Amino acid sequence: MAATNNSGSSSGLIVSFGEMLIDFVPTVSGVSLAEAPGFLKAPGGAPANVAIAVARLGGNAAFVGKLGDDEFGQMLAGILKENGVSAEGVNFDTGARTALAFVTLRADGEREFMFYRNPSADMLLTPDELNLDLIRSAKVFHYGSISLIVEPCRSAHLKAMEVAKAAGALLSYDPNLRLPLWSSAEEARRQIMSIWDQAEVIKVSDEELQFLTENDKVDDESAMSLWHDNLKLLLVTLGDKGCRYYTKNFRGEVDAYRVKTVDTTGAGDSFVGALLYKMVDDQTIIEDELRLKEVLKYACACGAITTTKKGAIPALPTPSQALTLLNGAETE
Repeated sequence: MAATNNSGSSSGLIVSFGEMLIDFVPTVSGVSLAEAPGFLKAPGGAPANVAIAVARLGGNAAFVGKLGDDEFGQMLAGILKENGVSAEGVNFDTGARTALAFVTLRADGEREFMFYRNPSADMLLTPDELNLDLIRSAKVFHYGSISLIVEPCRSAHLKAMEVAKAAGALLSYDPNLRLPLWSSAEEARRQIMSIWDQAEVIKVSDEELQFLTENDKVDDESAMSLWHDNLKLLLVTLGDKGCRYYTKNFRGEVDAYRVKTVDTTGAGDSFVGALLYKMVDDQTIIEDELRLKEVLKYACACGAITTTKKGAIPALPTPSQALTLLNGAETE
């Protein structure tokens, strides 16, 4: 039986594993961190964004990770619950702070990051602290790569993947590359690829594709060089140009939606959340190109809406917002 989250959804459970933190976003775009006159406090962290994206669309989501036992950590746990995400998998660390990230918004809405994690609570999650019953109840288990950077969190990540897979969950991976957090580009590439062949759904951005393949091409040949036998769906997001999709039997692309972009934070997480929400109870969508394209149009619309406000979580769309854009907006 599917667990129900705080919003009362009875659809299959999507468990998202990894980091949740506070993004400090400048009050004005196009300035450096030093020049920013002030910052808005925005809850974030890609796996947490995905969980909230799922719940806001009406799905059933849980987050697994570790927060500091501080005001920010308690605030973030509260935000999960307020947004209908189960926090049964959340642990608190009394000795480490909740992670912080200062995010520079360039004039085009793209971001640059400066992180405060030395170490932060999310890095200290141990395998013994995992809520294994929650993980075993997942129909989809989603994760990134930031949790692979250091021990003990890396071992917790690998254990959670193993338990979810053994229980029959679909494994979903968005590397969510944040190079400043890694000791080197080589180490980032090595660790991201160390779990590559276990995921059944993988989403990468065009920049991540270039990084992982070590060439500047964003084409079908580059994308398919990342294909592996266990993979069911590979997605390459192209920002304001939409996305490309690859399965065992077909490939294609979906156009983006035109919106006024303010801040791209969380757009990829919103895209992933919408995709997982739409396929959690019917994974045969991956085998039917027409249905998959419709789901990806929905995901692209959700991603686009998320760029129209500052911060990730406040900008994640509701079903009615997504349908309004789908029904009324032009695609590129």
